[in-house]
Amino acid sequence: QVQLVESGGGLVQAGGSLRLSCAASGRTFRRYAMGWFRQAPGKEREFVAANNWNGGCTYLEDSVKGRFTSSRDNAKNTVYLQMNSLKPEDTAVYYCVLKPEDTINCAPRSDYVIGDEYDYWGQGTQVTVSS
Repeated sequence: QVQLVESGGGLVQAGGSLRLSCAASGRTFRRYAMGWFRQAPGKEREFVAANNWNGGCTYLEDSVKGRFTSSRDNAKNTVYLQMNSLKPEDTAVYYCVLKPEDTINCAPRSDYVIGDEYDYWGQGTQVTVSS
């Protein structure tokens, strides 16, 4: 079993920044993708960002491009989401996700944006952006 523990959420004013972290522990895989989804009240869950197994490929949801960056440190089994220029519409619970990967190359973006394809989810961390 894999455990994912997120941290770094909180309350911030519009225009501010937050950095989310997610540490994976437990069962290990040779290669695994990690990423982030979010869900706002009354809305469907949506993809935010993902990194392939070595961090060489990063995918971002269009509305966060230019504001968010996603990175990972495999030595620490940790993925990060740096969120800058936050907007009230970024308010949501942010979930860390993980899934094993077979390919050593960059898979298509479509391989990373579907939540049901991730085997492991964190408990979520609340991000609230006030206007």
